[in-house]
Amino acid sequence: MVIVIMGVAGSGKTTVGERLAARLGWSFLDADDVHPAANIAKMAAGHPLTDEDRAPWLAALRARIDDFLARDAGAVVTCSALKESYRVVLLSGTDQVKLVHLQGSPELLRSRLRGRTGHFMAPTMLDSQLAALETPQNALVLDIARSPDELVREIRDAFHI
Repeated sequence: MVIVIMGVAGSGKTTVGERLAARLGWSFLDADDVHPAANIAKMAAGHPLTDEDRAPWLAALRARIDDFLARDAGAVVTCSALKESYRVVLLSGTDQVKLVHLQGSPELLRSRLRGRTGHFMAPTMLDSQLAALETPQNALVLDIARSPDELVREIRDAFHI
């Protein structure tokens, strides 16, 4: 099984994903680590990526997901996955990929982003992410006001892992 944890910047994808993977003994992949340098530079400059910018990145992520599945290796992948068309690339064709959507109030997200250092995502980009977000229909939706450990427990309970 591969669990994709999605959400806008500041939702806690990496924190929750790393904890979940560690508790399960699974691999962890942060989609940010798969971005080409040009995408990172663009986001760091405060410019949103286009669908054309994202296409090769999404294809690379799907290839990694397919590799985990082919090896029957459990994995947790974190990715903003804001649009349904992105999620189709990442999730389609298998019931072994599960989706978790971490969501929270804009105020909480902004507060987290203000406290974050060393990340290429400009905090000013939150509004564009919230505007682009297409709420998923088939996801486990969790409130980020809860602690990361509570969220990990909810994911494990929901997927019986």
